[in-house]
Amino acid sequence: MKHYMQQYKFNGDYLLKGVFNHDLIQLIDNIDKDIVVPIPVSHYTMQTRGFNQVVGMLDGQTLSDILSIAASKKDHQSQFGRRERMNRQQPFALNVSSQLIVGQRILLVDDVYTTGNTMYHAANLLYQAGAKTVKSISLAR
Repeated sequence: MKHYMQQYKFNGDYLLKGVFNHDLIQLIDNIDKDIVVPIPVSHYTMQTRGFNQVVGMLDGQTLSDILSIAASKKDHQSQFGRRERMNRQQPFALNVSSQLIVGQRILLVDDVYTTGNTMYHAANLLYQAGAKTVKSISLAR
């Protein structure tokens, strides 16, 4: 899995997006939710990598981009140890009015779950905006 992520995310092998696509879509289709939200990447990552790896893996699924990265340049989580990851500030911001989130059942999707900090911050922001429930799935841990 580590080699797959390295090739896909950091070496830009975008064709690998389809490896888990079918299984992820099937899993998502069986989860009660109103909105599917991929964990966003920063503008810097989008410019340098050229794609959001989660969006790529979910090709064909209806997604909502209600979250964005609050900072202009987001450091890669893989650069930090566990303690540093756990002490990070809220990295996300809402792209939409919280009125669109109130009462919604939201499913967050990320590629790798390491410390849970990314999902925690995203879910916390969505709950503050009025989400009814926030569930999450990731491809790897």
